[in-house]
Amino acid sequence: MNDSNRRARAGFTLIEMMVVVVIIGIVAGLVIKQLSSRAEKAKVEATKAMIAQVGEALDLFKLELNKYPERLEDLINMPPDVDPKKWHPGGFLKKYPKDSWDRDFIYRKPGTKGQPYDIISLGADGREGGEGFDEDLWNSDANKR
Repeated sequence: MNDSNRRARAGFTLIEMMVVVVIIGIVAGLVIKQLSSRAEKAKVEATKAMIAQVGEALDLFKLELNKYPERLEDLINMPPDVDPKKWHPGGFLKKYPKDSWDRDFIYRKPGTKGQPYDIISLGADGREGGEGFDEDLWNSDANKR
């Protein structure tokens, strides 16, 4: 081989470099999509756990005060119509509950699906309805999905 052939074969061509960059971009895109999907699934599971925790606090409120609260705030701060002697020290929750997307839960009393109450998160999109990660999460179907 002469010197000019050796020099030509010593480095990468622009096309070879572009192919490598495109392949790296495709792989990175797939990895990012997979990671974001897992992050959203974790948010759904965390929201379900928070719904269960709020439900337990509501049931404890009912057990101790013989009624469900009018608002979720009543789990934290004593409502005016509650006898202070019956109030649970420290309330029933430490702070106001929010879903994994940092939005307030919807609380309805009585519930609309045969439950004494509804606790609802509107999912990732924050709007009623939806599918996948945008689907609404209800206490009445917390074991769904």
